[in-house]
Amino acid sequence: MRHGIWLGGTLSLLTFAAHAQADAQLALGSRARVSQLFAYPNNCSAICYRDWSLEQTVEHYLKQSVQRDGYSNAQVSVSSKDGQLHATISGVPDGYGQPLEQLLASGDLAYQGASKLNAEGKWQYNWYFFLPLGMALENRRSVELLHFPPDYSLTQAQDYLESKTTDRWAELLTQNGVPPEQTPAYQTIIDIAPIAAPASAGGSLEDTYSYFQAYQTSMVAQLTANKQSTAPSLPMVAFGSPVRDWVNQQYGVNLKVLGLDQITPAPGRTVAVLGSNHPSYIWYAADPENHDGDQSKADQAGIKVMGQDISAACWQASMGRDPGADAATTLHSCTQKWQVADQQQTCQLFYTSIRDLTPAQAQAKCAASEQTAAGT
Repeated sequence: MRHGIWLGGTLSLLTFAAHAQADAQLALGSRARVSQLFAYPNNCSAICYRDWSLEQTVEHYLKQSVQRDGYSNAQVSVSSKDGQLHATISGVPDGYGQPLEQLLASGDLAYQGASKLNAEGKWQYNWYFFLPLGMALENRRSVELLHFPPDYSLTQAQDYLESKTTDRWAELLTQNGVPPEQTPAYQTIIDIAPIAAPASAGGSLEDTYSYFQAYQTSMVAQLTANKQSTAPSLPMVAFGSPVRDWVNQQYGVNLKVLGLDQITPAPGRTVAVLGSNHPSYIWYAADPENHDGDQSKADQAGIKVMGQDISAACWQASMGRDPGADAATTLHSCTQKWQVADQQQTCQLFYTSIRDLTPAQAQAKCAASEQTAAGT
């Protein structure tokens, strides 16, 4: 059974500049519903890794959201009365709870899909239903469309942004001028399979997409919408071939790596979408075993992918700062910067972040490669 959510007061989302402070009062629903949507208990078998109550679990994720929205002084409390859970968030703008209301309503759709998967015998024992909890709810800058979250983000970290994938991409965003403390606002994630699973589960999860279509499309429409209704939609990056294929099929476009297109997730509203490699693809591309053991070829392949990735992160950072900018012009500027003007910096970044060389070693490697390419 699905339960509604109400917010105290008018459901109006004020602009961040207004800074209207209020207490957001949210009725989250029954204990059963909240347990489902917050993957409770997050980390228990015979022994709980973190022995939290349901109320503590919800508080944990809501605190992550308010911090990532920039409300460092906000307070969150969750209580239970007559079998219903309620949340109070103080020190946030009036209407702050509306995005959470939308997320959990979409989560109901996702849970229906997961339940159908299980009823048909297709759910696997080491999968965990996991919504993108703890994200910036209001002050997001861009959206990242990915495949599925790694299992340890739920069972160990209880942090949707705690993964090698998100850490690497955050580093690329900082290389493009995003302060480290602001990267979570750019990394609002939608996974087209809301299932925390081992890294090896990618192939089997591709068969689950159709069960989550209502969830996927509602989330894309919600999270790409600018909080100022008249402002341009937020940019979105589609990571990895399964995700790019899903976007192409769902929205009738043709995204490739560094391919740019527009989708219409809601009537009268378009969203600029850029295709990208999956953030972890570079380790596959740069593995010598995939190049007959040739280290030089593996390095060159990795440098090429690094150029693509940092160009995509440049586009995301630039469009996140100014969603009204021309998406194609921005992409051209980014590829010119990282693949032409700053090739040496791109090369050095590959060696320091992927090969773990020191900056001096990386500089020497890239200088030698440039001399070899020039025939000197």
